[in-house]
Amino acid sequence: MPRLRSLSSALFSFGLLLGGPCVAALPTAGATPEPGAGQTPSPNPPSAAVPQGWGSCSQFVSDTSGIPTAQCTTVSVPIDYNNPAGAQAKLAVIRIPATGQRIGSLLVNPGGPGGSAVDMVASMAPDLANSPVRQNFDLVGFDPRGVGHSTPALRCRTDAEFDAYRREPMVDYSPGGVAHIEQLYRQLAQQCVNRMGAGFLANTGTASVARDMDAVRQTLGDEQINYLGYSYGTELGTAYLEKFGNHVRTMVLDGAIDPTVGPVDENVNQMAGFQTAFNDYATDCARSPGCPLGTDPAQFVNRYHALVDPLATKPGRTADPRGLSYADATTGTINALYTPAHWKYLTSGLLGLARGTDAGDLLLLADDYDGRDQHGHYSNDQDAFNAVRCVDAPNPTDQASWVSADQRIRQAAPFLSYGQFTGNAPRDLCALWPVPATSAPHAAPPQAAGKVVVVSTTHDPATPYQAGVNLARQLGGPLITYDGTQHTAVFNGNQCVDTVVVRYLVTGAPPASYHCQA
Repeated sequence: MPRLRSLSSALFSFGLLLGGPCVAALPTAGATPEPGAGQTPSPNPPSAAVPQGWGSCSQFVSDTSGIPTAQCTTVSVPIDYNNPAGAQAKLAVIRIPATGQRIGSLLVNPGGPGGSAVDMVASMAPDLANSPVRQNFDLVGFDPRGVGHSTPALRCRTDAEFDAYRREPMVDYSPGGVAHIEQLYRQLAQQCVNRMGAGFLANTGTASVARDMDAVRQTLGDEQINYLGYSYGTELGTAYLEKFGNHVRTMVLDGAIDPTVGPVDENVNQMAGFQTAFNDYATDCARSPGCPLGTDPAQFVNRYHALVDPLATKPGRTADPRGLSYADATTGTINALYTPAHWKYLTSGLLGLARGTDAGDLLLLADDYDGRDQHGHYSNDQDAFNAVRCVDAPNPTDQASWVSADQRIRQAAPFLSYGQFTGNAPRDLCALWPVPATSAPHAAPPQAAGKVVVVSTTHDPATPYQAGVNLARQLGGPLITYDGTQHTAVFNGNQCVDTVVVRYLVTGAPPASYHCQA
């Protein structure tokens, strides 16, 4: 899934969600024909002995009991591809061999940017045990440079610094308040330079990660790969197609990012998607007695603001001594809107605010989004996310552009619009980033027709449906539409979507565009 931009700034510091699915309702082996009779598997050879360098996954995965055949290694790549003999990054890679007749490798990326593909593959493999995906493909995940188990790990903040950052409401858009917010952004950017170096930051973008992915392909020994990318993983997929399209057998892009759209317009579109998801949540909540947002649709947004806005000056009560900050409440809300499975926790947290009791479920949702564990330690997901997005596309640096963005986003997502439009707004973190962008928006490669299937969900909050329509059109491939309110659909609970996708992966024959109901 894609992740939002840093939620500490309530209105427009949003980006793209982390997009791993919850695996459920998978097709069984009988749902898709086995390769053979009239089907041609990829020319990749059957699994051979474990190559030199592959070994235990215990250094990456704490519990391997559910994946006893898993193999792991690291792949060294130059931090700067213009200086291949220079400093190297080591990419963590996991491979879980096919259990039956092997077609090839299926590389999976969970999105983010900043999500660990190693962790995702380790967690999803047991749930796919009865699927042709496990039978016919080696499941492979690699953590991009700076991310997850790869080294050096991109980390800008200490745990204490991240906790302090989350306590900042960032809602004062007076001239002095805007200056304070921008100073916080500059401080974060400088922390990244101090801890990682400008040279590393300049080489964290998707263009470099696409080259890393081909290095992983070469390590696997496959002439062609199969790829499943969620959310930001769709951006990585299109970048790989552009450079290495001849090495792709099949590719599924779920929760699409439109590569022609710049960061400001992307923010506006994403916020409109979250407003739609908020409306869906509130409508569902209103069907139950005691909904904290009431039963009048015209008042859902006002009721939400009445509960959350006071947190900008006084934290809400939680059993955790940190309390619930305004930033945590909005972050927790956004996290819950990714999937209806989290709506009950949002309702519980809002009820706690309404009653003046424990709003801890909202804090737990915020911790989950920001990667904070029960011991107070953060993953580096958010730091990696910022570093990648800030070099993947140029951001406007003039104040007027961000004032306009503020106004547009208030209109697109009124549930996140704190106070009134003031005519002032801070520039985004990426507008103040210390290294320049290394990519720019441009259309996906049309020569990919016949290799790529795009999946898009009608009420996807983080990657709105139209982005999938646009990407499928650019690629000249089919679009699988899923009617639902959630972020991403493949292996996320819909039998129709899974059957179409699995058949395509196994046979290599792209389907016609298809519409799946919830």
